[in-house]
Amino acid sequence: MSDVARPDSRVREVFLAFLMLGLTAFGGPVAHLSYFRNEFVTRRRWLSEQDYADLVALCQFLPGPASSQVGFALGLMRAGGWGAAAAWTAFTLPSAIVLVLFALGAAVMEGPISQGIIHGLKVAAVAIVAHAVRGMAQNLCPDKRRVGIALVAVLMALLVGGSAGQVGAIVIGAVVGLFWCRGQGVPEAHDVAFGVSRRVGRLAAVGFGALLAGLPLLAWATPSLIVAIMDAFYRAGALVFGGGHVVLPLLESGVVQTGWVSENDFLTGYGAAQAVPGPLFTFAAYLGAVITPGAGALMGAILALLMIFLPGMLLLVAVLPYWHGFRRLESVQGVMRGANAAVVGILGAALYQPVWTSAIVGPREFVLALTGFLLLGVWKLPAWAVVIAMAIGGLLITL
Repeated sequence: MSDVARPDSRVREVFLAFLMLGLTAFGGPVAHLSYFRNEFVTRRRWLSEQDYADLVALCQFLPGPASSQVGFALGLMRAGGWGAAAAWTAFTLPSAIVLVLFALGAAVMEGPISQGIIHGLKVAAVAIVAHAVRGMAQNLCPDKRRVGIALVAVLMALLVGGSAGQVGAIVIGAVVGLFWCRGQGVPEAHDVAFGVSRRVGRLAAVGFGALLAGLPLLAWATPSLIVAIMDAFYRAGALVFGGGHVVLPLLESGVVQTGWVSENDFLTGYGAAQAVPGPLFTFAAYLGAVITPGAGALMGAILALLMIFLPGMLLLVAVLPYWHGFRRLESVQGVMRGANAAVVGILGAALYQPVWTSAIVGPREFVLALTGFLLLGVWKLPAWAVVIAMAIGGLLITL
């Protein structure tokens, strides 16, 4: 697309690109980052591999849903504030609608046909993540030192587990990179313009802190279910590192232990959330609809959904104005090289657990995953086409 494209056409371009991903991006946040890389680095060339890896590393450091933050930043880069809103809305809306319907009693994930398709989609995630690991390793781990950092990151992510293992691996990679990966010069990378001023960044930081401190006080002072929902879901989004499954304990304490949602309904919704495309944080839409049944279900779903995503986006906007200046420093480049190598390791660990272990249960699944990998890497099919092929394949091997 031309660099002089009209702003409204770029917003439409962002919306349609992320809507396709919102309809097809199965497999959780790690797989989502792989889909984004295939779509926006490899195919559309909106940014370089290095720029994308730096952005992923930045979002991994921040609390909130990393894949949604990356998508938000890509939309912001491409089409400004409206582009960011379009990217988030298009990527989030499909799964949120399905989960709200599920909360209202729609049986959307029952029967052998649905289960076969879901099984194939899990296998598709194996192929997509494996393809991403291969491509990112070639670009971001070109020497023995960075391969070693990636290997340590794999061990950290698998042996420690959870957000502690992921954040710990990135921190270790960054510290080692500061000493091991300096002196290689600053790579040529075009500035990725996000159009966020420092004043806007400071306002976002103040807003993040004010809501985090103020909502609990307001909920304590005001016997309002609406305020209590805002507080519970905002805190869940603000205090979780790693996103995805890591947010579940915070949500459980916020909605089950308070008596808003039964444990059975919570686990049922969690199962449905794993079977739909898009970010797992859309589980909040299901919970919001269950908490406020009847006529208020839709409003409860929208409120919970907005509040769980809001803190991560505010933090991202607060940090972005300072990103370019820091990444040009030689010491920061060393840190980012080490952190990027650690991200490759984390992606490799996730390829094994949970992506591989939850999908590859026999030789038929292995052959199907290998087929998907070859379709991506050799025949260069787009990710959405491979998803469709794997869904059909999963149905065939299940029936």
